[in-house]
Amino acid sequence: MRFMVMVKATAESEAGQMPGEQLFVEMGKFNEELVKAGVMLAGEGLHPSSKGVRVHFSGPRRTVIDGPFAETKELVAGFWLWQCKSLEEAIEWVKRCPNPMLSDSDIEIRQVLEAEDFGAELTPELREQEDRLRREMEKKG
Repeated sequence: MRFMVMVKATAESEAGQMPGEQLFVEMGKFNEELVKAGVMLAGEGLHPSSKGVRVHFSGPRRTVIDGPFAETKELVAGFWLWQCKSLEEAIEWVKRCPNPMLSDSDIEIRQVLEAEDFGAELTPELREQEDRLRREMEKKG
């Protein structure tokens, strides 16, 4: 099972405050553990929402909304993509994570949908297209 593990934003991360060297050291050790265990597939930090945009869809119209965005607690400051046997395993890994922020913080874990989760609407032809695109991404990655 794959899981998206999202580090929620804080007032400090939205202000662009970078962590100190000690947190980089601790997070580096944690990420090494994840990689050695075969859990970590990807992981990145994100710039504050002030440097981002949202695109709102309404029928055929698209509206671009510039950041920053008001609800800091709803924003994502960084993420990992993990391969775990279960949600419980992902939770155990998160519990071992150093606090990724300067103040109290939250990490959200969500299972990634797999092809079999979509049912009959994802036809064999569409599944093949998904598989082909995934292989192309891996070659370019």
